[in-house]
Amino acid sequence: MTDRDPISPSTEPTPRLLAIDAGLRAGIAIFGADGRLERYRSTNFGSPSRLKKGTYGVMNEVPGLVRVVIEGGGPVAEPWIREMKRRKVAGLRVDAGIWRERLLLPRDRRSGVDAKAQADEIARQVIEWSGAPRPTSLRHDAAEAILIGLWGVLEIGWLPALPDSLRPG
Repeated sequence: MTDRDPISPSTEPTPRLLAIDAGLRAGIAIFGADGRLERYRSTNFGSPSRLKKGTYGVMNEVPGLVRVVIEGGGPVAEPWIREMKRRKVAGLRVDAGIWRERLLLPRDRRSGVDAKAQADEIARQVIEWSGAPRPTSLRHDAAEAILIGLWGVLEIGWLPALPDSLRPG
């Protein structure tokens, strides 16, 4: 991925949103201003100290970073929030119940197991719709980061509504 929009002659990077399912094993997803997923992965930081150091590197990998959406709190979210503030990047914290309510049907939210299974299915649809590389395997934290990011691009208006192919039902 280049740090410039290949269509625009501007030297400004394309605005991007970073979505994080916070944890020592974190899901990370990057969305462009068109609301489409560009990249995603699961990262195992392994320890709180490596998490603190790793947030800087992850954010450096996102040219044009203008928004961060984080699910999670406490000590696993704090390094992300601190780095976001240091960079003066706008951010949102969201609870799983909030993004799940917007993206999952009630029957798919009855239990955490049901919600994670449905998140995996919808994340694969987002990957397909976005034209992002298909995964060989998709960890639940990466799948949830993808849906956190999808919620984020809807929330800030980069996508006015869910595309028909991603609507539940």
